[in-house]
Amino acid sequence: MANSELAKRIQQDTITTMRAKDKDRLTVMRMLQAAIKQVEIDTREELDDEGVVKVLRAYLKKVKDSLAGARDGGREDLVARAEAELAIVESYLPAELDDEVLEAIVREAIAGTGASSLKDMGQVMKAAMARTGGRADGNRVSALVKSLLAG
Repeated sequence: MANSELAKRIQQDTITTMRAKDKDRLTVMRMLQAAIKQVEIDTREELDDEGVVKVLRAYLKKVKDSLAGARDGGREDLVARAEAELAIVESYLPAELDDEVLEAIVREAIAGTGASSLKDMGQVMKAAMARTGGRADGNRVSALVKSLLAG
């Protein structure tokens, strides 16, 4: 975890949380560290901040899925836990791009790739996601690319 300032911050916050004896937060912090470490082991390289953000976004997606399942099942105890977990994970993610900035990035990607139809969506998505730097959800970008290429 040496290449990432974000990973170092998570590690320091884990230590602080241990000292504060906040068991619920500590569980989430350890899960984040484990997810980062697992990706580093799988890829056999240390993650930079962008890689850590990808791991956090993947973890966030899992939490959102479990939150939806807990809501559907009427499990208020699990809903509260998942919402708290969401808040912790989101605190480490960079701020999302607003709609105007995201649209400008997507329009640049469309112009840069010369895309003219939905057949070119993959190229546009690749270019747009590279330019967002992990500050926009892929589903949001995808919906915007579809609307701009279709209309």
